[in-house]
This record gives sequence, structure tokens and C-alpha cells, in this order.
Amino acid sequence: MAVRIEKKGKVWTVIHSRKEARNAMDPESADALVAAFQAFDLDPEAAVAVLWGEGGAFCAGWDLKYCSSLQKNVEDLHRIDYPLDDRQAIPRGPLGPTRLELDKPVIAAVAGPAVAGGFELALWCDVRVMEESAYFGVYCRRWGVPLIDGGTVRLPRIVGRGRALEIILTGRKVPAEEALRIGACEHVVPDGKSREFAEAMAHEIARFPQDCMRADRRSVYMQEGRTLREAMRGEWYNGFPAFVSDGAAGAARFASGKGRHGDFRDI
Repeated sequence: MAVRIEKKGKVWTVIHSRKEARNAMDPESADALVAAFQAFDLDPEAAVAVLWGEGGAFCAGWDLKYCSSLQKNVEDLHRIDYPLDDRQAIPRGPLGPTRLELDKPVIAAVAGPAVAGGFELALWCDVRVMEESAYFGVYCRRWGVPLIDGGTVRLPRIVGRGRALEIILTGRKVPAEEALRIGACEHVVPDGKSREFAEAMAHEIARFPQDCMRADRRSVYMQEGRTLREAMRGEWYNGFPAFVSDGAAGAARFASGKGRHGDFRDI
């Protein structure tokens, strides 16, 4: 199996393992990743997921050997089309879960290359942890393969339009240090430590009241493209149910003495 899941408490680590291809994405892996993340989102016991590529590479992008076969098998492209009709189901993206809109956070643990579609897969995640020698890049620029897994949508929202265009148009390498500086990743860690760091972060997030955490996460995504008033109204109506289910009880715990002086070990 190219994809497997390891579970520890409320944290799932989804592992992509095609080491012989630097974890380039083939149809079987894409289908398996979608199934894994759909199962994660539906499992009431799961809170946070980590996506990690085994063998020293996060993902080298869409498998170009498979991609080249699409010249003769155009019907395969229609299986991953993005329908204009909102009533139709949305097929998976070429890189698998890049079209999923989960209700729970995913952390990318990036070692080695996360390039072309692999860069887009990392951008789909909520947070990116990169190893010191890891790197991003729109390497598909060299082969005339466009970004079709959200790269032109998510990268400008994360780093700004000008930076995104320069990275997209040149197709150059973006090392981890630069990615951290421009906001394309949130943490840089020593080589070999991305999974460990990402899982530790995941467990920390999983400790918190989940209705509240998920409501705040949703609000961040929902506000994009809205006016200030629309976004503030959306935040209120999205967050109010979470306050009812989580917040009032949490305030009562604080009032009883928990969490004082910055001690959150027992909340």
C-alpha cells in the first residue's frame, strides 16, 4: 500500500510512501489519500492529522509518467474534471485531497522536495513544518504542466500576489529558510524532525476543546473575499454555537481555578 495511517490518540499521521518515485502522485495514491482524509474527517475520535512523505521526500508532484499517458487517454482527465454545476459531486484533484474542505486541521511535515503538485498539496494543509533542507518550487514550469491543484489560489492568499507570481512564473527553488521568511511555512526544524515536530503540535492542538477550535479555523477560511462586516457577522454566527457547546463550560473551569498563571497542563 502506498498510503497508510498511523494513529495515536486523537492524532492521525497519513503516510504517503512511493519512495522509488520520490512520492510523486499516481492515481492509486491520490485515491487512497482522499479516502484516508475523508475517514479522518468523519471519525469522531480524530482531531488533527499530519501528512508526511516517507523516505525523505514530501511529494515530487504529479507522476509525469502517468501524466504523459493522458495524451492518449483523455477520458482519464474527465474523471478529475471540476464541474461547473454546483449540484454535481466534485471529483478528487490530480494530487488527491486538494479539493477536500475538511472540518479539522492538517499539518504538513515536509522533508526534501515538495514541488509542483507536491507544493500544492503542502499548501492545501493548514500549517507547514519544513526540515532545513526541504524546499518548495513550481518545478512543473519546466514541462508545461500548469498548477491545477489550487496553487494559483492558495499561494497568493498565503504569501501575497507579487511573491506568489514571482515563485510561480520563475519556477525556481524556494528553500525552507526563505519559505519561513515569506510565510509559506510556519516552522523550520532540523532534518529528520518534521514528522516528530508536526505530531507534537498536533497533539497540543488536539488537547483543546474541539468545537471551538474548529469554529475558529472555519472562520479564518470563511472570511476570505468578504467585506469586514460580512466577515464579522460570519464569525459571530459561526462561533456562537461553539461558545454554547464549549466556551461556557470552559469559562466555568477557569472560574473554578484551572489554567491560572499560564499553567494549561490540566484544562
